[in-house]
Amino acid sequence: MSESLSSAGHFVQTHEASGDSALFWFRRDLRVQDNVGLSAALNAHARVFCVFVFDRDILDKLSSPFDRRVEFIWHSVQQLEQALRLCGAGLLQVHGAARELIPLLAAALGVRAVYANRDYEPQALARDAAVASALKSQGKEFLSYKDQVVFEGNEILTRAGRPYTVFTPYSKTWRAAVTSAHLGEQKYPAERWGTQDQVDQRLRAVMGVVVPVKSLRQLGFETTNLLELGIKPGFLGAQHALERFLERMDRYHEQRNFPALPGVSWLSVHLRFGTISIRSLVQLALERHTTGSLTWLNELIWREFYFAILFHFPHVVEHAFRAEMDALPFDNDPALFQSWQQGQTGFPIVDAAMRQLRHSGYMHNRLRMIAASFLVKDLGIDWRWGELHFAQQLNDYDLSANNGGWQWCASTGCDAQPWFRIFNPTTQSRRFDPEGHFIRRYLPELGKVPSEKIHQPMLLSPHEQAQYGCRLGVDYPFPVVDHAQARQQTLQRYAFAAQPNKRSGT
Repeated sequence: MSESLSSAGHFVQTHEASGDSALFWFRRDLRVQDNVGLSAALNAHARVFCVFVFDRDILDKLSSPFDRRVEFIWHSVQQLEQALRLCGAGLLQVHGAARELIPLLAAALGVRAVYANRDYEPQALARDAAVASALKSQGKEFLSYKDQVVFEGNEILTRAGRPYTVFTPYSKTWRAAVTSAHLGEQKYPAERWGTQDQVDQRLRAVMGVVVPVKSLRQLGFETTNLLELGIKPGFLGAQHALERFLERMDRYHEQRNFPALPGVSWLSVHLRFGTISIRSLVQLALERHTTGSLTWLNELIWREFYFAILFHFPHVVEHAFRAEMDALPFDNDPALFQSWQQGQTGFPIVDAAMRQLRHSGYMHNRLRMIAASFLVKDLGIDWRWGELHFAQQLNDYDLSANNGGWQWCASTGCDAQPWFRIFNPTTQSRRFDPEGHFIRRYLPELGKVPSEKIHQPMLLSPHEQAQYGCRLGVDYPFPVVDHAQARQQTLQRYAFAAQPNKRSGT
């Protein structure tokens, strides 16, 4: 056990109170400020130890050692430890399987309870159930708190007591329900912080040794281009992103759909790992009360809507929300899927979006919809293939939002619009990147193509190709599909799935 422990860090009350101690487990809440579970622990116990687990059950499933998310977490955890040390405290870092290490650590430290903020994904729920069971056998409690959402579970329901399955009425009820009581910052007494010497003495007494912090490489991962991209991890990075967003928040409704503009908040990765409090962001949007801030608030509510869908309808992890759509007869051509992954479809807005994702681990929200619609409704590929690819690539990957977004685009999920809505990639390109600035950023081979022609390079004449230095089929691919034909095939595909009687021959 001692080999999996790294440089110590815990909260310790200055006075001794034998037996009245707890362990707080940081997960998707990598901040000290406005942390519900941490506040609960510190207000209930005389001594609170804190831990973060680099969980092998999660890390071992990642496909590449060059994972920006792991690097983001690693930097955020080190930043968190530094912040705690400034308080005379710190952070115990553990490397192993959380379901095993948390009960072992709780027993070794002699705590009465383990505190954590709730995680809602199926694997996390199974992990927490295993931890709670192990703790119960020791006579200890596992106490979890709502922190990463404003409303969870059954807190937002219809008047009939049923879950909402359409966003607009959910949003209206959510807005009507939220009060200042839901958004108040969590407080805890400053005198609860102890000295690092006290912590280290306690750790040595129960564990025998304090092992140095593991580097990213020792965890099995390598440095990526995360910091070169200007992505600042941790709560300091979140504050930096928020301060920059405040300068343009009031224009959010005007600029958010244009990927060449700095119109979005870039806070999604911070919400994903809890380096900023959702309550503080909602409070800010409501207090600002401009068209821009309230439009942004709507996006925060979308996030909670998808959390609610996953809670009430866990089958969406593997299946279509709308059961009949599991019968969609996808073509699933591996070559077409690869062209989409690599940004080589011949549709510039799609290709630029996919190259942005590969280069940075980020994709603008409008582009996520365009790219997803193109994969499913132009290439005829199962939405689950795309969902998995995004899950492997996105810095801000969140199961509920990723699944909800893909099913929305595939017309298999919670969408009030009919399934025959099919994005035209060229129309979307002309509308949201009219001058081609975003396209040129990620498709340098189209750099000299003028704005009026960049959205459909397949129409360039041989003379124009030579003039602009872009030979079709050599420098940039011909379209892998005809959109008009693909649209007709998609309409037939969905009509088949939507009529179960015809499928069964009755």
